[in-house]
Amino acid sequence: MCGYGIYHGPYYNYLKSKAVSATFSAFGETGAIVRDMNAVRPFSHVLDQLRAVGLRPTRQRLALAKLLFEGVNRHTTAEVLHAEALRADIRVSLATVYNTLHQFTTVGLLREIIVDASRSYFDTNTSEHHHFFVEETGRLDDIPGDQIIVSELPEAPEGTSVKRVDVIVRVTESS
Repeated sequence: MCGYGIYHGPYYNYLKSKAVSATFSAFGETGAIVRDMNAVRPFSHVLDQLRAVGLRPTRQRLALAKLLFEGVNRHTTAEVLHAEALRADIRVSLATVYNTLHQFTTVGLLREIIVDASRSYFDTNTSEHHHFFVEETGRLDDIPGDQIIVSELPEAPEGTSVKRVDVIVRVTESS
């Protein structure tokens, strides 16, 4: 973009086809577009989320956050998110995806759901809830937090306190 808010370049059709937050509009026959400076930027809510929890909004964090948080709540693995990033032409290593997912979990943007020693999912729904785990497919489905009642917990070991109780109900598909 040049200093006057007019963009001339090869990405005009891309931006137009993607309707980037409706912030761009056609201008003249030159293919130039003018940006509405009062419109919301495409990444603004993701950018705000990262800044609110003290994470520097790097290009890779922004791109992965956009994949994770735009749309409905979901459960994903690092491998699935990495494949989605590659399909979206986001150049990022699997190690960076793992690191980013763990950073997002540490600051409370995600919950990690460990279903066994070799498999964990990351949940964009951070509210109090539990999960059904379909063993054949690996699918996780949410169970509202008020549908499971844990009536008694053992006393936490000395010097610790219970942070949260996660219930995973393992199910199999019916024939």
